[in-house]
Parts: sequence; structure tokens; C-alpha cells
Amino acid sequence: MAYQAGGQRSQPRPVPESLEAQAYLQDYAALLDALAFPSVVFDHRWDVVLSNAAFASLFQDIGPHPTAMPGDNFLRFVLFHPDAGRVLGEHESSWALPMLAHFAAAVERHGQDHGLQSIRRDIAQDPIMDAAYRQGLPHWIRAVGEDAVEHDGAVRPVLHPDPRWGRTDCRVIRETPKALENMGYTRMTLVLREPRPTAAPSRLRTRPGTPHLRIV
Repeated sequence: MAYQAGGQRSQPRPVPESLEAQAYLQDYAALLDALAFPSVVFDHRWDVVLSNAAFASLFQDIGPHPTAMPGDNFLRFVLFHPDAGRVLGEHESSWALPMLAHFAAAVERHGQDHGLQSIRRDIAQDPIMDAAYRQGLPHWIRAVGEDAVEHDGAVRPVLHPDPRWGRTDCRVIRETPKALENMGYTRMTLVLREPRPTAAPSRLRTRPGTPHLRIV
């Protein structure tokens, strides 16, 4: 059973044991592929379970990375892939810091989870990102308020490689049916808006193999 559009992952995630759950995911994958907007289903570690062709199209120009491809783990992509800012506009404030805040909440709920611990170790290995996580993040949340952290309903900039979309905004919709929720999964859809003319995006720190965060 294919769990992501655009190719196979190097280490496939285990499928649910229930045949009924497997059949549900197969049908849900067909539903996702019928959507025109990028949509992805992930677990509490942000490991991608399902994604559609529109999601693959959004990230089609992203270069290879051993641990941070968007079709494998969306959190790792946002935090660690040097090309993330090429697609996710205003990368630090609109995407990376909110994702760090959700990661911190997940660590509180699932502190012994090996996958989350691995992400935390990788954050700790980068002094700038570790400082942003431990020191900058609480300050940022106090400054912008809890609403800025929430994904659902947020309007965030994206830079689509398809010139028909180009530089635009998306509304982040988190809508998870009960069956997916019972499996521990969450669905996120990026509802793209009409392209908007803006000034050229600011240059981000993009040294190969390094994240883009600075201390906030």
C-alpha cells in the first residue's frame, strides 16, 4: 500500500494491523488525490502517512536530504531542510516557530517517544536552533500570543513552483475525521489562494545542511 504521493520512502512506516483500518486509509488516499490543494496526513511525530499529488507538486523542486524530506516527516522538513524557505514563505515566523511550539507541546505529551527524542537531539546539535527552542520560543509566544501558534485557520505565505500559483498565501485547515483521529493521525490541507504581487522574498540563511532559525 502506497503511503505517499511522489515515490516510496526509504523505510516504510508500519501499516495499521486492522484490515479495516488499512482499507480505510486506501480509500482516504483516493479522496486526498481528488483534491486540488496540497493535503497531508501525519502522526504525532509528523511522520507522513498519506499525501496527495498536489502536496508532491508543491515541493517538487526541493533537493534531496537524508532525514528532512517533506514527504517523510513534515516537522523535520520545516526545521532542518535548507530549501524549506524556498517554498514556505516567511519561513521562520510563519512556519518554523509555530512548528517548534507544537513540537514542544508534543514532547510534553509523549516525552518518552523515541522519534520525538531523535528530533530533540537534532535540535540540540545546532546551537542557534537549540537557543531558539529553549529561550526564543517562550519569548516569541508571549509576544505574539497563542493564536499565532495555532495552525488551523492560519493564513501563511507559500512560494509555489508552478507559476500559475507563484507567490501566494494558503489557509491552513486541520480537519481530522474520527477514524483518522482514532489511529493517532492528523490531516492538514493548504488551501491556496490566488497569486499576489509582492516584493521579492528576503534572503534567508541557507547554508547547506543547516536550519534557518536565528534566536528570536
